[in-house]
Amino acid sequence: MSQVVGRDDLLLITLDTLRFDVAVELAEAGRLPNLAAHLPGGRWEERHAPGSFTYASHQAMFAGFLPTPAAPGPHPRLFAARFEGSESTADRTYVFDAPDLVSGLADAGYRTVCIGGVGFFNKRGALGSVLPGMFQESHWEPEFGVASPTSFEAQVARAERVVAELTAGQRLFLFVNVPALHQPNWFHLPGATREAGDSRATHAAALEYVDRHIGRLFAAASSRRRCFTIVCSDHGTAYGDDGWTGHRLGHESVWTVPYAHFFLEPGAHR
Repeated sequence: MSQVVGRDDLLLITLDTLRFDVAVELAEAGRLPNLAAHLPGGRWEERHAPGSFTYASHQAMFAGFLPTPAAPGPHPRLFAARFEGSESTADRTYVFDAPDLVSGLADAGYRTVCIGGVGFFNKRGALGSVLPGMFQESHWEPEFGVASPTSFEAQVARAERVVAELTAGQRLFLFVNVPALHQPNWFHLPGATREAGDSRATHAAALEYVDRHIGRLFAAASSRRRCFTIVCSDHGTAYGDDGWTGHRLGHESVWTVPYAHFFLEPGAHR
């Protein structure tokens, strides 16, 4: 990353609330053709989330603590603040002298842009302004929120506009928080009803919905130059697993998340 930063554009996508097991099942069944085409070996990597709900997890990720590989470490990080004694900072880590990665990339000349999704990015109050406030430019509309059945399409359209308005030489760090997986998601499964509510099946249908449109986001992000891309979940969620429902709790369905990073080459996507 010490060579990537300053050379390539950067894209971070958090598929908010996506469970690892659902992500793996769909990829193995061929139900995520657009995502699987970019996953190394066509497979998600199993990792542990840095937090059990959106706010905590993103605060950690924006400090350089991305989901940790689910195996004994130490695991060198891609990004890290300069911190004496850090055991996860390696020669290839991009080290920044700022309180958070977003500011560090801005200091390195990047245009930092947030396209929010869940309520912690809606800028409707003080708490919902903290995370988007880290960025030079932030976007949120009701159409991007958890209650919109077309949230991701609206977010992608905004991302396309953001990229189109940049000057050719401007480096970009684009962050997209995708809310489609988050409750409510029942409307993504044909035949599901509000009364029946959300389930693992509707969660899976929401991921398929995202996959149908993510190619446009990849194409926009890599339209100007090579783009280093991270796609991951910030945490999972429980649908009755061992009696647990939801997140902000310490169940495996919450702590275990899918992760991938890869390069998007310019002109190779549609």
